[in-house]
Amino acid sequence: MTAQPNPHTLRGADTNFYAKATDQLFDITILAQKVHITAKPVQYRWDYGDGTSLGPTTTTGGPLPQDRWGEKTRTSHAYAATGDFNVVLTTYFQGTYSVNGGPALPIPNQGQFSSPAQTISVWRSITRNYADDCLTNPRGEGCPGSAG
Repeated sequence: MTAQPNPHTLRGADTNFYAKATDQLFDITILAQKVHITAKPVQYRWDYGDGTSLGPTTTTGGPLPQDRWGEKTRTSHAYAATGDFNVVLTTYFQGTYSVNGGPALPIPNQGQFSSPAQTISVWRSITRNYADDCLTNPRGEGCPGSAG
């Protein structure tokens, strides 16, 4: 699971979350029989840590270029409050197995596994507009030597 931006984001801005999930392959021996198991990720549930969640959904999301961070995506979330939130991704897998190279047989139901929590720190920002710059008004707020 990845968040953009990370590990800090802004209150009210969309934070893009996405997953990189691949098939999991296992080869084990049970009672002298070779068993091959394939677990395919099929759904995802995003728990954003503030009481809201998304899914289960088939959408993994995807990365955004940095100049598009803050843009709404299918898996993004905008936090309404500041603080630290633990985000958890649960991935649901559907599996098949084969014994001694035989045909792939379905495994009933789905397995689900949750990622370790990833902490996202949500901050607030203050925006101010100014009519001139520090060359025009050297004593303006934010200029070197100003009281503001």
